[in-house]
Amino acid sequence: MEKTFRYTPQNVCSRQIEVVYDGDIVKKVTFVGGCSGNTQGVGRLSEGHTLDELISLLEGIRCPGSRTRDTSCPDQLAKALKAIKAGE
Repeated sequence: MEKTFRYTPQNVCSRQIEVVYDGDIVKKVTFVGGCSGNTQGVGRLSEGHTLDELISLLEGIRCPGSRTRDTSCPDQLAKALKAIKAGE
């Protein structure tokens, strides 16, 4: 059964991440705000992967050239997926 999870990212340009998932499979990811082309690409490439696969691929990615940000939209998606796994 598909479920939807909404996550408020921190310290990035996007304002919300919506993840539609079924069990541990991601069906759809939508970012509100952020760099549209990049977030659309991350969202589409995420479809069909497991939570663990995506966490492994995305966790730790940082915005390039930024000395004040220790995160990125993909890293924030990994945090959202971890929250799903934790049952939040």
